[in-house]
Amino acid sequence: MQSDDLRRDNPPTLPGHQQNLSLPNQSMQNHIHELAKSLPVPQPAPRKQNTACDACRSRKVKCNRIPGQEKCQVLFIIHHPNMSIILTRAAALHVQELSMHQATSEKKRMAVTRRRNLSTANSSAPYPAALKQLSPPAEQPSPTSFFTGVSQQQPLLVRYGLHPGITLSTPTRDVLKFIFAPPENTNEPTPYTSPTLIKSPYEAWGELAHKLDDDKFKAEFALDLVEVFFQIVHTRLPLLNPAQFRSRLQLNPAINSSSSNSEKPLHPALVATVLAWGTKFSEHPLLVADRRRPGGQSLLAKALIDRARDLAEALKVHRVASAEHVVIGLLIEPLQSQNPDDPTGYHGFWLTCATRHLLELGINHKSVMGNIQDPESRGTMIFAWWMACISDAYASAYYRRKPVLDDYDYDIDFYTVDPVNPDLVDTHTAMPSPREQLEFLGYYRAAHSLARTARHMSKQLWRPSTDSDGVPYENLCAFVQELVSWRDDFLNLVGVPSNFEGEWDFVSAVSSCASDATYHLMWIILFNALDDYGIKEFNAAVTPPNVTDIESIRRKVADEALHGALRIAGLAGVLTSNGYLRLDPAVMHVSCIQAGTLLARMGRPEVQNCIAGLEQYSYSYEEAGDQATEMRRAYNSTRSGQSELGHMASVIHRFTPTPSPQHSNHNEDQVMTNGSSPHQHSPHHHHSRIHHSPHDVSTP
Repeated sequence: MQSDDLRRDNPPTLPGHQQNLSLPNQSMQNHIHELAKSLPVPQPAPRKQNTACDACRSRKVKCNRIPGQEKCQVLFIIHHPNMSIILTRAAALHVQELSMHQATSEKKRMAVTRRRNLSTANSSAPYPAALKQLSPPAEQPSPTSFFTGVSQQQPLLVRYGLHPGITLSTPTRDVLKFIFAPPENTNEPTPYTSPTLIKSPYEAWGELAHKLDDDKFKAEFALDLVEVFFQIVHTRLPLLNPAQFRSRLQLNPAINSSSSNSEKPLHPALVATVLAWGTKFSEHPLLVADRRRPGGQSLLAKALIDRARDLAEALKVHRVASAEHVVIGLLIEPLQSQNPDDPTGYHGFWLTCATRHLLELGINHKSVMGNIQDPESRGTMIFAWWMACISDAYASAYYRRKPVLDDYDYDIDFYTVDPVNPDLVDTHTAMPSPREQLEFLGYYRAAHSLARTARHMSKQLWRPSTDSDGVPYENLCAFVQELVSWRDDFLNLVGVPSNFEGEWDFVSAVSSCASDATYHLMWIILFNALDDYGIKEFNAAVTPPNVTDIESIRRKVADEALHGALRIAGLAGVLTSNGYLRLDPAVMHVSCIQAGTLLARMGRPEVQNCIAGLEQYSYSYEEAGDQATEMRRAYNSTRSGQSELGHMASVIHRFTPTPSPQHSNHNEDQVMTNGSSPHQHSPHHHHSRIHHSPHDVSTP
């Protein structure tokens, strides 16, 4: 307590040329803070009143009473050999008490020392030499002195727990020991617990998790999760070379001993991220047992996501620009929670890190890309750039923030792939990769065009001036024109066909649904902005001369938004009936949320498709269950007569009683409302290549 008082009232040690500088101690700092925050609001100068306390008035000194306190803060001057310090009454009393306490303590300490010296001088060694060594010393060491001495020999980062025992050269088998370590919040048995009652430290992860104690099982389990990643996630995020990844995994001791050690191990954060993705979709018996709990989520999957993020942060993935760190950042981002209000979601953090790494590496320059000699590395970086570029634009529209990239931040071109003639393909020749198939089908160009529109919308809609004044009519017309142009140029090429005829492979199915839903989602985002902010010309006090044109474009946006929400609900119904959303790496998640929320606010019964889709999503994304519950609540509230709409309420009320938007034909309504095609094809027939089990999905 005495040392705390000394630290509180003694000034810090200063450099030599500043030793005579008098700085306020903590008591004075607190007093200054109280005076600062008690400054009155500027008002007309009041009539001067006598507010001094009786003691100061009788002594005829200035009264420094703080408003609201009964006692004044009379200032005292304490003279020191080197300086003079001005203190308040409270601080001066505190210094006086501290001085008396120090003097008393010093007297007691000197008396004890004197008695100890006399006792030592008069004693004649009553103990034998062997026992004398065991007698306690005069001053007991600190209980942590031994550990402090040992820790002083360790590196600074290790000493303070800021550096893991895992480096970039750590073998993958050792990395698995960290990734699959028991959960940290397990209740350790007490020393008095019977050995027969001791529980496994893995008990929180289900009845089969105790098998993770075995290194051989760890390796087999990791291999299963890697295969699930390449079957499910790699199809949508083809950032890794599957053959190269499996070769560098090195989980088989026999193969590792026979092969040379020249090949560098995989990045620990990359391994952790791939395994975390695998736990989301794997049907391994261990994970099935772990999901047998209310809500159906796996605690092991949650732990692996946190550990992948911890490894990435500890190994400076977010700080050091490298091609490997770009890939890790882009793979970690979709792992996070999709709830904008979740503080652990880190929305856009890893995506922004990957984007800035790409800029630092110069990948946005055509001249730099041309100098990458390795075709595999060059193709990965080009795909990573376009993925970051497109994702940044879409995320800015989804989460209402300014995009990191602008249209003039890059000059590289899309790489092109010639069409493959199946008659000329040799059975021993590898087929094009998923990203090459996507480029040939035109998905990249369509996605980039729509991403530029999303970027333009975000730069205008999420401004503080738009929030306060409304959306300018001129900008609104530009957004509508860009969306209509994209629909005319790309929707028929990359969207979901209305007849569902023919066999689709996995890449075509998921890409078409994503492209179709993302386009319609842009109309919903635009509608929500108008509903929240209104149109600037309508918000002004003066009626604009072009009121008819403004009203017409409002109706246009409302019409397209409702049509888009119904379209997304129809796609969600088809995908849910196939069980696909259970295996979706969040591609349709945001679309289901936005479309379902709009339908719920309008009281449309088609919202049930989005609710069912989110409930299926909840097996992989826990927050989806809460979002489905909130969506159902909003729908019931609207049906009971409580409207949650704002500026657009007067425009959409006429759509509520109608079963479908005015410009939708009968065949398309049938697809959107009940999830079936006009030709009465079964959804399972339409997506016969989309299987329920992740172990059966074949990667093209």
